[in-house]
Amino acid sequence: MADQLLDMVREITEGQIDFEGQKLAETLSTVLLSVVGLIAFVVGYVLQDIKLAVYIALGGTALTFLVVVPAWPFFKKNPVQWLPVRGAPAIAVPQNLVIDEKAIR
Repeated sequence: MADQLLDMVREITEGQIDFEGQKLAETLSTVLLSVVGLIAFVVGYVLQDIKLAVYIALGGTALTFLVVVPAWPFFKKNPVQWLPVRGAPAIAVPQNLVIDEKAIR
């Protein structure tokens, strides 16, 4: 039971997104934080209320976090198609490897 719950949490939080999803996440975070910062500044300036400006900025930052951090399906639309492995030679391990005057086999 606990293993299934842990696996579900890992799957949700693992964050496997593709390269286009990374670009989209970066663009979204930049735009959202800029817009929220501008809104917070204007509201705080017009109403002369720094506390409200800070709350708006914190709320916008939390919203940006919720939009960008989880690996939503729209971040996974373009998975990378890796080339198949074609008879790559295995790395040869030397048979008589000596380190600090000790033979390692």
